[in-house]
Amino acid sequence: MSKPSLFIPCMVDLFLPEIGEACLEVLRKLDLDPVYHPEQTCCGQPAIHAGYVAKAKESAKHFIELFEEDEAVVCPSGSCVCTVKDRYPELLHDEPEWLRRAEALAPRVYEFSQYLVDVLEIEDVGGTFEGKVAYHESCRVLRGLGVSEQPKKLIQAVQGGELVTMQGAEVCCGFGGEFSTNYPEISEALVSEKAANYIASGADVLVACDPGCLINIGGYLHRHHPGKEAVHIASFLAEAIQDGNR
Repeated sequence: MSKPSLFIPCMVDLFLPEIGEACLEVLRKLDLDPVYHPEQTCCGQPAIHAGYVAKAKESAKHFIELFEEDEAVVCPSGSCVCTVKDRYPELLHDEPEWLRRAEALAPRVYEFSQYLVDVLEIEDVGGTFEGKVAYHESCRVLRGLGVSEQPKKLIQAVQGGELVTMQGAEVCCGFGGEFSTNYPEISEALVSEKAANYIASGADVLVACDPGCLINIGGYLHRHHPGKEAVHIASFLAEAIQDGNR
């Protein structure tokens, strides 16, 4: 079994560190001891979106240098994985050697649930959850990576839990990085609809695979529906494992 390297995105590091801790807990439960490079920094996604090409290239090259010798790189953010897989080759297209290195690394970079199900071929990590679970299809996870069934399989394998259908699960939550700050009214309308669909589903918790979505949805729920919760797939699994051990 490969020894993965854990890439913790900026948003997790700064705002949601419990997601990084949950990733580590789940991987260790599976008898893996992930590598962590303390020199890691941002993948460059914000700089790319803002048009700072030179700064984005610096981040991309640093990422490649740091992770290119690892067997697998696991990340709890689908949007960051998309950046490495899709945007790095675009960004470095005019530098042949860096382009080659970017393309060589890309197939070994995985979103967290994708790594568990597709690479490790593990769907049941153990644990229990007594309640109903809804799943939000984050845009970059679903459309960028084609990841949808993997997190659902992990949720369904948790003993006692019930995965319920949520209307508009595949519709954007309104985050979209800079979109939410550039178009706050539209973002607010989208996230309010997402919250309403979550509540209407009857689920006890909403699970997603991208930290950006969780900050957006979680913030709205905190302000308007404080009894409802949105969590990352890694956090959901880690808590289920802890509950199963009690």
